[in-house]
Amino acid sequence: MPGKLGKIVEVREGKANVPIELVNKQRDAAEQSGLRLVDDPVETRASAQVEKQFVSFLFLKADAEWRKLDGGRKSELSQEFISVFDDFRDDFLVFPYSLVGFDSRADLMFWRIGRSMDRLQEMTARMNRTGLGSHLITAAAYLGVTKKRVFVSESTEDRFHVNAGEKAYHFFYPCANGREWYEKPAEEREAMIEDGMMVGRRFPNIKIHLTHGLGFGEYEYLFSFETDEPKDFVALAEELRSAGEVERNLGGSHIFTCRKRPLAECLEALG
Repeated sequence: MPGKLGKIVEVREGKANVPIELVNKQRDAAEQSGLRLVDDPVETRASAQVEKQFVSFLFLKADAEWRKLDGGRKSELSQEFISVFDDFRDDFLVFPYSLVGFDSRADLMFWRIGRSMDRLQEMTARMNRTGLGSHLITAAAYLGVTKKRVFVSESTEDRFHVNAGEKAYHFFYPCANGREWYEKPAEEREAMIEDGMMVGRRFPNIKIHLTHGLGFGEYEYLFSFETDEPKDFVALAEELRSAGEVERNLGGSHIFTCRKRPLAECLEALG
């Protein structure tokens, strides 16, 4: 199936013929930004047995009672909370972030990546049963799954896995689509997503992740932008806004600004 940024490939007798044509300018731009264009049918077959990953973005806010506790009690409850993360270390990649001073809706964000939804739920339940957990309110929660994309980083082993947590700042942007979006042909929708992703080629310091939330909630696309320099993300956001077509068709929610820190520091910042 031809895509605006992809290869046209025919499959006959289980083998892929030579691609007909690449859009050279877009291919070259992608390669210069550390991205590569992948042969969809070939890689799909090669990756068919790869287990996809579930990705959770959990936003929490501390209640006012937490700040009234004495320092010793806070330290005790924080250690109990941290021990839960130690118990699930083999199940997930977990990246803690602080939103204190950045967003009035949440103080913490946990970016969790793993292969079991049940274990994600078990971990969250354990967190809730701790002393600190009784002082944390769920501000927002998003669940998605990794999915095949056309453009991937050269360092990525396959397109079903997320290489995450490499930068100091994480800007999270969930998007939902209206009826007009789904009235467009599938090829056009795919091409528009790729166009939006390709804007990032001007910002090599930003790593963009796309996780799919369709079926888990109202937001179909869960965008994560990682960078060490927040000004770069502001510039990228301006570029996306000027693109117009992408923004008109992707109904984005509020952007969450998150700062990666060790878990103990994130908890200490709660006050």
